[in-house]
Amino acid sequence: MKRFSTILALIVSAALLTACGRLGSSGVGTTSSTKTTSTIQTTGQTSDDEYQGVIQNGKYKTSKARGLTKDQNTNGSNLKSFENGLQTISQKQFATDDYIFQEGQYLKKATAQNWLDRKSKSNASGLNPVDNGETDATKRNPDYIQAIEEQDYMTQDGNNLKLGGMTIGLAMNQVDYYQKEDYGATYETKISHDKMVSEGKSMANTVVSRMRKTEGVGNVPIVIALYEQATNDSLVGGTFFAYGISKDGGKTISEWHNVNEANYVLPVVGSAKSGSTSDADSFSNFKTNVQSFFPNLSGVTAQTHYKDGNLSGMNITINTQFYSETEIKSFTQYLVTAANKYLPSEAAIEITVQSTDGTQAFIAREAGEKSFYSHVFGSY
Repeated sequence: MKRFSTILALIVSAALLTACGRLGSSGVGTTSSTKTTSTIQTTGQTSDDEYQGVIQNGKYKTSKARGLTKDQNTNGSNLKSFENGLQTISQKQFATDDYIFQEGQYLKKATAQNWLDRKSKSNASGLNPVDNGETDATKRNPDYIQAIEEQDYMTQDGNNLKLGGMTIGLAMNQVDYYQKEDYGATYETKISHDKMVSEGKSMANTVVSRMRKTEGVGNVPIVIALYEQATNDSLVGGTFFAYGISKDGGKTISEWHNVNEANYVLPVVGSAKSGSTSDADSFSNFKTNVQSFFPNLSGVTAQTHYKDGNLSGMNITINTQFYSETEIKSFTQYLVTAANKYLPSEAAIEITVQSTDGTQAFIAREAGEKSFYSHVFGSY
């Protein structure tokens, strides 16, 4: 929900890798050997509560197995929520001032795929249970884990970087979608929350034990974060519900911490929950006011995120049919006024105005701030 990082992603994402910021301020330099010379740099930071990333030989160092997931879940919001929330969990153990973020390098794609598949004679490392041959929703063994993600946290070692810690996210299913035959109808096996938690914690210990045997990991702290996938028909992604820490080279999780998070969609439809009646009312007043001022709107919706029962962020999307630059500018100015008047005052707020031509305007306010930042996207 960071204002500046969102603006950069929308306007100058290509320039991030060459941004000044704190580029090279960590003292990271050149690593030499008899055959190659590897230059390590960092991306710099747009704010103190975000990690610097690793650039090697002038290129961002990408993940070995990024975005790998079983193909049964079609909710695109899950992956975004999973990856963004994973860094938030990491900050509880790895401070942004002390560690540099690196995309996962130790869990290879083929290994991760084997872990996500079912255990079988040909795949002894599968984390999901053996297929028992049943097709009835209540009798079959469901897939419990849907995705796995590794994030590495580096520390400075002279002019080089070394692994200082690692976070691995396990995305768990609350519903397992399956087919009884290829290209057939899709069925569902519902998984209780208690079963999801127990399976996740058991898998966490297995993953820690395996990572300890991986070359280069050593005795660094390993954080395992457990994420509950949202269902396919959800308009928001899932949430993390627990994380555990393995310290001092331990092969199991030595301590577990609960995470109390929830996501909702506004306006509320049918019997769905809103998270907070007052927050829902605030959004409703904002929506009504905006639509009465500019009637050519296709829709105004919001995603809300709660931590420990309190609203921490609200992402509002406004779909419009405007094409006039002057209309967009006037509309953006009015949105700032309406947001200040109607929306909750403490939470981080993002408002995106978009049409079939793309994003037209962006408005944001960070948590605890009083004023909004706005930008209208133009062209030459």
